[in-house]
Amino acid sequence: MEFYISDTHFFHTDLLGDNDFAPRLFENTAAMDAAMVNAWNARVDDNDVVYHLGDIAMNPENVPTNQQIFDQIKQLNGRIVFIKGNHDYRALFKFLQQNDPGWHGQPRYQFFDVGTIVKDSHTQLFLTHYPLLMGIVNQTLNLHGHIHHSSVPVAENINVGVDAPERDLLSESLPWGSPLTAAEIFEIYAAKKAALAKNR
Repeated sequence: MEFYISDTHFFHTDLLGDNDFAPRLFENTAAMDAAMVNAWNARVDDNDVVYHLGDIAMNPENVPTNQQIFDQIKQLNGRIVFIKGNHDYRALFKFLQQNDPGWHGQPRYQFFDVGTIVKDSHTQLFLTHYPLLMGIVNQTLNLHGHIHHSSVPVAENINVGVDAPERDLLSESLPWGSPLTAAEIFEIYAAKKAALAKNR
């Protein structure tokens, strides 16, 4: 199975607390990081693939080392495809590549600087960190992160970040930090499309 997530921001102390940008109601980053690892591993097993759409880790006050970030990532189940976010950097990707533990005879980690495209249910999913302005599209969605607790007012733009308000459109709430399935993406799309049409 394939999953989608963005903006984990492991170690990021500035996001803690009740705020408009990225509300993370944890006392410390250790609790926040553990919640994301637990939510991830509760859904994802070793045969699954997770697309991480950028901003793996960050802390401007106490910058985590590549080794610390790797130690965090290696707790996560499944194969991970990383799309570079504005807080990610090539040296980290190189470090992860050099320390790749492998996955069923192939690399566990894969990397894209800008984005990639996958298909699911006859729909193209453009996977990027930054939201795209795609214009008129048919059977095409842009899954993105970057804007945390904000939403692009276009149904085809789906924020898959851990703080995304689109997650509230799901019929069943998920534990905070859970990667999303394609079925949940399509449920969000339908609900967002209906809500935007109603508000016109």
